[in-house]
Amino acid sequence: MILLQTQKIARYFGADKLFDNVSLEIQEKSRIGLVGRNGAGKSTLLNILSGKEEPDEGAIHMKKECSIGYLDQHTGLESDLTIWEEMAKLTEHTRMLEAEMNTIEHRLADHTLDKEENDYRSLLDRYDRLQQTFKQANGYGIESEIRSVLHGFRFYEEDYDMPIANLSGGQKTRLALAKLLLQKKDLLILDEPTNHLDIDTLSWLETYLQNYSKALLIVSHDRYFMDKVVQEIYEVSRGSVTHYHGNYSQYLKEKSERIKTEWKTFEKQQKKVAKLEEFVNRNIVRASTTKRAQARRKQLEKMDPLNKPQGDEKSAHFQFEVERDSGQVVLQAEELAVGYKHTPLSRGIDLDVRKEESIAIVGPNGVGKTTLLKTLIRHLSPLEGDIRYGAKVDIGYYDQEQLTLNEQKSVLNEVWDDHPLMSEQSVRTLLGSFLFSGDDVDKTVGSLSGGEKSRVALAKLALEKNNLLLLDEPTNHLDIDSKEVLENALIDFEGTLLFVSHDRYFINRLATKIIELSEDGATVYLGDYDYYVQKKAELVALRLLEDEENAASETGLQDTFRTKASSQNKLDFEAQKEKQKQERKLSRAIESCEQQLEKLETELEKVQFELSQPDVFSDVEKAEILAKENDRLSSKQEELLNEWEALQDELDNV
Repeated sequence: MILLQTQKIARYFGADKLFDNVSLEIQEKSRIGLVGRNGAGKSTLLNILSGKEEPDEGAIHMKKECSIGYLDQHTGLESDLTIWEEMAKLTEHTRMLEAEMNTIEHRLADHTLDKEENDYRSLLDRYDRLQQTFKQANGYGIESEIRSVLHGFRFYEEDYDMPIANLSGGQKTRLALAKLLLQKKDLLILDEPTNHLDIDTLSWLETYLQNYSKALLIVSHDRYFMDKVVQEIYEVSRGSVTHYHGNYSQYLKEKSERIKTEWKTFEKQQKKVAKLEEFVNRNIVRASTTKRAQARRKQLEKMDPLNKPQGDEKSAHFQFEVERDSGQVVLQAEELAVGYKHTPLSRGIDLDVRKEESIAIVGPNGVGKTTLLKTLIRHLSPLEGDIRYGAKVDIGYYDQEQLTLNEQKSVLNEVWDDHPLMSEQSVRTLLGSFLFSGDDVDKTVGSLSGGEKSRVALAKLALEKNNLLLLDEPTNHLDIDSKEVLENALIDFEGTLLFVSHDRYFINRLATKIIELSEDGATVYLGDYDYYVQKKAELVALRLLEDEENAASETGLQDTFRTKASSQNKLDFEAQKEKQKQERKLSRAIESCEQQLEKLETELEKVQFELSQPDVFSDVEKAEILAKENDRLSSKQEELLNEWEALQDELDNV
């Protein structure tokens, strides 16, 4: 059933259009992701859908009594109550139901009440209805659910008596999201819900939302999160909204295919128009062919001209170069403790960073990831242990707080003052590659958005040409397109990377090694984020197995249990390994097939173009050769398409 539907809604700012002709549909259990660049109009569209704003044009139709919960990306829960007092307000309805049920129970227990009277039967009917409503409202388990959700957002029993006014901005946002999830609105609209969440909390939220029974509409720059949660995408771009099926990765693929198809259709029409116009121009003045020329002209006039397909908007483009190579050993630390005022956040940290490694540092909020980076660049002194740098190591640092930027300076001077020997034109050209052009370079840094400040900081970092980059949450504030540009620049970087990030998609693309930071030190995992998750799961399973073995040993079943469990684990591991091997093999074959198809398509277009040339018609031999080549390529194309479909089916069934 449809919860909400828009009909050609629009929003204008003066004479400027933000978007128009927007029609979208939200079903009862929809899982929708809303994507688009910063400034494209995503938050404005959410405000209109949530009822906070009215559209300038069009209409919104909503199911009667549809309840909407909306979490703005800047929303934090404000309250004079403690955490538990505020969350306990969610139980007021069930407590009232329970109180009335208890009252009825006492009345029904009254021995003077005649069971044959209408009053008695009315009380029973009322009690049944109350009990059913109480059960539907999860009256028996609501407190347990509140505790579970609070735990998921890292609020523990010892935190329950803490006044909400004393929480940080990030904690208030997390608490606002927790409360909203528990309210079970028919439609939940979330604007950047992954902000302020560490990786463990993100994983918990993904699982929770996958099992959420109501509709979801989410704006997020976290591509990994979108892949896990959403099942359809609406893209806001160039003043319009386009619908795609599938998660974020499927959206990227479908969008690419759609643009290719639009270009082919457009080019085909352009060729047809050119031929018709050429015929008209050649024959309109000749008496013998003027009627045919007029017919072609009418054909042209009736043709509905296609607009030139619009690809992506202008993107940033930059790279990180190195001025000189470092030695093989880049950085080492032994028994390092990091923290503030003799209070360690993490201790016993051992590091061994080698040339051209790309290492991600992960761990829960508050464990000292940022503090570790600041200690490594000497902004903070280590509480214990020592740090050694290798030969010819030049360090560049990206600060997620952007405290290194002077908010009073213009964008131009912020970069130019650090590199006064560069010409103004060179600085402007560099800033242009980071999407600052024209009057943008004269804006003060303090007036910029978070994403714009990030691009200024990255521009400054790119000019330093360091061979070791320490990056603290470099994707914060960046839209998805800018993240991908940054990823590609760092993949091509020939130096060494050590970075803190909670962006799992980013980690997966870049990391060759994961360092998990905890209070007791650093654990190294060789591989990307998916490998790290897999190994962590295996370790958890192993610990559970050991616990069960210990329990079994008390009843004399240890050897039997260990043999059975070990065999099963081995079988499961081998099966998973074989499955992954088969998936990789099929994916490579599909990719090879697609590359061949693309090459064949180019060859076919070339042959067909030659066949259409006037001089070929008079050359029978050449026309015959080209026709045979066209048949051969078409046949090969058909074979490859069948092969591609078979491989795709096989991959789906692995």
